[in-house]
Amino acid sequence: MADAPVVAVRGEAYREVAPELARFTVTATARDRDREATLTRLAERAAAVRALLDAAEPAVERRETGQVHVWPVTKRSGDRVVAYQGSVSTTVTTTDFTVLGDLMLRLADQEQVEVAGPVWSLRPDSPAYREARQAAIADALVRAREYAEALGARVVALRELSDTGMSAGPPMMVKAAYARSGEQPELELDPAAQPVHAAVEARFTISEPVLG
Repeated sequence: MADAPVVAVRGEAYREVAPELARFTVTATARDRDREATLTRLAERAAAVRALLDAAEPAVERRETGQVHVWPVTKRSGDRVVAYQGSVSTTVTTTDFTVLGDLMLRLADQEQVEVAGPVWSLRPDSPAYREARQAAIADALVRAREYAEALGARVVALRELSDTGMSAGPPMMVKAAYARSGEQPELELDPAAQPVHAAVEARFTISEPVLG
């Protein structure tokens, strides 16, 4: 078998699959000449955001508080503090896309609250990755058989298989459409398909070619 002819091929698979997660960021801000007033308003607005997210469970799979930022605002001409400003951000992850638009609008309707997103993605352990790897192996085997048949031979055994890596597309931002029904705004979201690519390199032993 050591001297048996070998064919080396590369197998690839590309898929576009529906996203499994949507993430967006909610940022509450406050500004006042008095530092204590700024902190109080910031805490109240952050609490209002938390209350809305509490009410949205179990649609909210995860929420994570980001950086809390409070800083003095000074005049350009000197160091005199003219105001205090603060912000606190929360990253929200959901898998229920049917309530996503409504949740984002309700959060954005709060005073001094900014909503950004969503970013669509797959779970790290998504079955889409496994299916792409299996499809890449199948593609490698098909190619090896095609080469072997062209030589009047057949694939006998697998000698080596290496994974050249998986890749997913960059995070996809929202495609949004706004509509109004009476006084209640609606936000329609179109989840962006997620590209998944897998590739393998394989070496197969083939029977003796018929070259005559």
